[in-house]
Parts: sequence; structure tokens; C-alpha cells
Amino acid sequence: MKKTSEALHDYRFGDSGPKYLVRGPVCDMGVVVLQPGQSFPNHRHREACEVFYTLSGEVCLYLEGEMHVLRAGDVLHCDPGEAHFLVNRGEAPWKGVFVKSPHLSGDSHPAEPAGY
Repeated sequence: MKKTSEALHDYRFGDSGPKYLVRGPVCDMGVVVLQPGQSFPNHRHREACEVFYTLSGEVCLYLEGEMHVLRAGDVLHCDPGEAHFLVNRGEAPWKGVFVKSPHLSGDSHPAEPAGY
């Protein structure tokens, strides 16, 4: 068993980016925040799938180049190998939950730059 609190972890970029709450052994889970105008680079996972659940705000998630707008309560599942890019074009921060499974260190790889 593992128990933690979001308050005990830091966002990758200060006030934004991913914040891992669980890393392995079976899956990775955390929260991610994008401030207005921020984006997260286009990338893919060779073997892991990734699921995004929006808690608040709105984000444009491009999956293999196709835009999907995610609002509070929306879920989007990315299969292994599918390139995904997130950008907050709104006026409020976007906050979501992500789950990657299986836990595989080094499974995330840059995808072709997205001109979105």
C-alpha cells in the first residue's frame, strides 16, 4: 500500500506541468496543470497507454493531430504509440489527472513537432 498527498509533490515547472503522485510498480498517476497559453510537448509512449481526466478548466489535446477539447469531467484515452500534445488556449488554468500503464521508465519519446 502507498498513501501520499498532492501537497507533498512538486509540479515539474514550478506552478505547472505534471506532478507525479505514484510511480510504479504497476502504473504511474498524477495531476497536471497548464496555465493559460502553456503547452506540453508532442510525445508518445511506445508501450504504455495514457488516460487524461479533466478536473477543471479546458485544454486542447491533439491526438495524432486531431484536436479534442477536454472540459471538466471529460476523459481521453491514448493508446500506445499515439502522439499527443496539450495546449491551454483558455483564460483559466487547466487541471487534469493522468494515468499511465504499465509503469515503464523511459517509455516517453518526443514525437514530430506539432504545429498546432
